[in-house]
Amino acid sequence: MTDERLLRTGQFRCYGVDGRVIQCTGSSQDAEHTKGRPWPEPRFSVAGGVATDRLTGLIWMIDANPMEFPIGWNEAFEAIAAMNRKSAFGHRDWRVPNRRELRSLLSHQEARPALPAGHPFRNLFQGWYWTSTSAAINPAFAWYVHLAGARMFYGEKQRFALLWPVCGETEVCLRTGQRRCFDEAGAEAPCRGTGQDGEFRMGRPWPDPRFRTAEEGILDLLTGLCWKSEADLCAGPVTWEEGLEAVRTLNHTTGSREGWRLPNINELESLVDCDRHSPALPVLHPFRGVGEGYWSSTTSVFEPDWAWALYMAKGAIGVGQKSGRHFRVWPVRDAAFLAAGS
Repeated sequence: MTDERLLRTGQFRCYGVDGRVIQCTGSSQDAEHTKGRPWPEPRFSVAGGVATDRLTGLIWMIDANPMEFPIGWNEAFEAIAAMNRKSAFGHRDWRVPNRRELRSLLSHQEARPALPAGHPFRNLFQGWYWTSTSAAINPAFAWYVHLAGARMFYGEKQRFALLWPVCGETEVCLRTGQRRCFDEAGAEAPCRGTGQDGEFRMGRPWPDPRFRTAEEGILDLLTGLCWKSEADLCAGPVTWEEGLEAVRTLNHTTGSREGWRLPNINELESLVDCDRHSPALPVLHPFRGVGEGYWSSTTSVFEPDWAWALYMAKGAIGVGQKSGRHFRVWPVRDAAFLAAGS
């Protein structure tokens, strides 16, 4: 049984600690579980210079570099305003994508660029693309996504990055949680007319309350996932393989019918509240023992001896070498099976 409230990562191969492709059966990796909403085939429909993502309903320019050069964050919003005045490609609702909208394009089975195989886009830049989401840990910075490998970090708003406009609405992507807006210097500013994430708040709304305590963990009512209430299964950082084995051992101990697993990178990222930091979790979250970094079950195909991880203080997505004791383990399972009494 697969809950479809989150997007699949797209990963369909499994990799060992040395980066070699291995059999998925029994690996406990992302590609064995394939959790999330399946991708339609074809993924994109193309018409009139734009491509509609049939997975999310969002509309993207086929030209992924319409400004031709990297620009500053404020310049990105000015460029969008000019596009809307001209009704570019017949649309007046163009915007800078928020971080979850931009991440929704990524395929974690591809690199250079990290986009679905057979995508229709051109003029792709193998570098950083702006989002409309400010970094709560330092609002003079904004989140951007690296299209070559799928990393997500934050850059100073006065730096230069690429702009890839989006339009349309979706409730397949979750809201980021950002409710405030900030100027280029990082000062909080009125949201009206900014075009920022905090003004539009695009995506599926969060329930209130978001979390509910269940018998074996904490239910996230937004995503349908159940997380261990203690966010540190191994009492400290472990290697990637140690993390996968620890979750397998947890299932053996509890005898769960549909077991706990190491979350994939989209499941981990779904916990992030982009209006908060240290940790980047929703206010009044019920979790205990929250640490700095967490392994996902998703390999980085850019460097397959590395795996994706979430940096919880910042809300950033990076990688760690699988053989090193870099990150902690936070098991997840499907809420539907808890309701079934497993």
